[in-house]
Amino acid sequence: MTGRSLKRSILVMSFVTPLLLTACNNVPQEQYDALQAKLDQCQKDLGACNAVVAYLKEAPRYEKYSLKSSLLFASGSWQLSSSGKSAIAKIASKLAGQQHEHIYVNGYTDNVPIGADLMKAGVTTNVALSQKRADAVMAYMVSQGINANLISAHGYGEADPIASNSTASGRARNRRVELTLKPQM
Repeated sequence: MTGRSLKRSILVMSFVTPLLLTACNNVPQEQYDALQAKLDQCQKDLGACNAVVAYLKEAPRYEKYSLKSSLLFASGSWQLSSSGKSAIAKIASKLAGQQHEHIYVNGYTDNVPIGADLMKAGVTTNVALSQKRADAVMAYMVSQGINANLISAHGYGEADPIASNSTASGRARNRRVELTLKPQM
């Protein structure tokens, strides 16, 4: 750029800049305030999103294992089958030596009412059956080396289905025991 064209550019800018600034000043205050309010809201939303991202980065991670009841128990029973014991023993052997996390054993059933045989055995609800199954898994895990102070069991019965109870395959999926490992806080 030559000296002459540089001088011309400076001269033009000295006239154009005040015109541009004047144009900005001609935005009605009402419109300016509305845009400023939108900007403020966007900054608040961004702050909220950043807070969620920060929480998720530091939130404890969970591990969950879901085991089909048909693998663990005979139908209408809460006694662990040999294949159930084998599966639980494998899981316990992996966890026992390095257990630092609490293990939650949660039992679930389908929505089919309790049969006569279970009623005779004193199990009158699906919640009671799911609790007995969760307790059986917990007791066996403890017998396989899991720290008894870092494990608990809870039966939820037909609550929290993962499939529709209107089909046989859905009911089978709902009959399960879940092992959830949760870091201590």
